[in-house]
Amino acid sequence: MPEAGDIAPGTAPSGAQPGVFNDPYRAYNFKLVIQGVTEGHFTACSGLGIKIQVIKYREGGTNQVVHCIPGPVEYADVTLRYGLTASHEVWDWLMTAVAGRVERKNVSILMLDSDGVSEMMRWDLINAWPSEWRGAPLDALNREAAIETLTLVYETLQRA
Repeated sequence: MPEAGDIAPGTAPSGAQPGVFNDPYRAYNFKLVIQGVTEGHFTACSGLGIKIQVIKYREGGTNQVVHCIPGPVEYADVTLRYGLTASHEVWDWLMTAVAGRVERKNVSILMLDSDGVSEMMRWDLINAWPSEWRGAPLDALNREAAIETLTLVYETLQRA
């Protein structure tokens, strides 16, 4: 009879091991890839999320029971913050949407290991396009970098 710690032949061990602590990934080690080109000037990325709407209904004759079934899936908008530079790629992409010619691109958010080089996880935003832009707040008494904000919408999200 197998012991509790034995692994069946031909199966890989799970990620959790007794007595082994796995450090969480660092939130500051990420990069953004748009259509295969690394855009390294982003300072923050927020809003990744999926929500499945719940459809509730009552069964006829059994009013005390409320059944729940999955409804439409909604993907949260992703907000990117980046330092204002002379680069025009992001601005030009936004302007195509402003002109009514939405240019959908595949965008990947890569979580990097603590070395800042090795890819540990990836989220792929399929058919993304910019839906909102906020300019950097300007303040003559402030010495911070000028940070702009860009919001992306997308059709589906994949995790690799």
